[in-house]
Amino acid sequence: MIRDVDVAVIGGGSAGLAAAVMAARQGARVMLLERQGFLGGMGTASLVHTFCGLYLLKSGPGAELANLGFPSEMAERMIATTGLGPIRMGRLDVLPQHPADFVRIADELVKAESSLVVQWHTEVIGVRKNEGRWEIDWSCRGSLGKTLSTVIIDASGDAVTAPWIGAAHEVAPRLQRPAYVFGIQGVRSFPDERRLQLAGMLVEGIRSGILSKAALGLSFRPSGRPGELFGTLDLAGEESGSIYDPLDPVGLSALEAEGRRVASGVVACLREMDPEWRAAFISQWPARAGIRESRRWVGRACLTGAQIEAGTRFADEIGLATWPMELRENTRGPKWRFPVEDRPTGIPFDCLRIPDHDNFFVAGRCISVDHEAQASIRVMGTCFATGQAAGVAAAIKAGGGDPTPSLARRIPGHGNFPEPSEIGIA
Repeated sequence: MIRDVDVAVIGGGSAGLAAAVMAARQGARVMLLERQGFLGGMGTASLVHTFCGLYLLKSGPGAELANLGFPSEMAERMIATTGLGPIRMGRLDVLPQHPADFVRIADELVKAESSLVVQWHTEVIGVRKNEGRWEIDWSCRGSLGKTLSTVIIDASGDAVTAPWIGAAHEVAPRLQRPAYVFGIQGVRSFPDERRLQLAGMLVEGIRSGILSKAALGLSFRPSGRPGELFGTLDLAGEESGSIYDPLDPVGLSALEAEGRRVASGVVACLREMDPEWRAAFISQWPARAGIRESRRWVGRACLTGAQIEAGTRFADEIGLATWPMELRENTRGPKWRFPVEDRPTGIPFDCLRIPDHDNFFVAGRCISVDHEAQASIRVMGTCFATGQAAGVAAAIKAGGGDPTPSLARRIPGHGNFPEPSEIGIA
């Protein structure tokens, strides 16, 4: 089977969904290749249940969207579905989202675009260039196929195509630890004031030897649906007995098994210790553990942690990064680094482009940034923004244009980005 398209998007997470939809809306013939049976990536397959990075950092009340267009559309659709608006968590505004609703919203978005074809259950197994166009080899349950495309967008999260095309890429020597999220039902009540009590019960379970130390950082949050919670656990990433490598099948297999083991032990322990949990049970496992950081591209520009901290702005920025650097390099919780005066940081277009290939763009958590900046840009709200920009740029390029001079005016809401002078930057 051979398909011929203008734009091929590899990976249907937050960035890939945004890229595919926006490229199609620009008139391109688009094919989206996704290994799962649904879209949404970390927000669905890994059950990450909040949209972070949608809103500007601010000390006062009232959440304000940072990036318009696809990010704001996703926020509006999710709020209309769940009935839940943004909530304040310390200095941050986040939007609760439910993975099941995210799947349905994504289905509606891609169905509405007649020039967009989604191919689920598809693993890309090779990419090469032939006479200026891209040949993409893929596999579906033993069946092999090929897609020919004028432009590629790698939104895989792991920069999976970089080794195949011989492009520069890197893996940080110390990575953000992975998350493991699971669904729970049957808890009679879960008021906020009981969070500390539950944490104390987990400590007691660890001291008594019932639970392993891996359970120490586990947290619970209501899903917004009656009787349902999500449990979130940070794993060490070294469960296989070797250095954490999110690209290694042995290590990934150990992650999944450890996440299920710890989660099962915690729920069983709380059933014994807490009357409110007597009927609790695990109702949903993630399709895969939540990998926060792995391989990423070395692009034409590299956004740094120092630039995030300073709130640096750029002439070619295609969106704003507003989430602070959420460093999770161990299992003891996040270490936060906020930008000066809560300034947003511009994301340069060249972070989405790679050397030597004008018809190749990247989006999502694997764009060209350093380890510390990645702790900011990896969140779903920002991935919507980089995916949106990559999709528009790819459509322009596939149509024979140069995205560099025209991209800014084609990104919805680009003209509404706060100017440096408006946010206190001279």
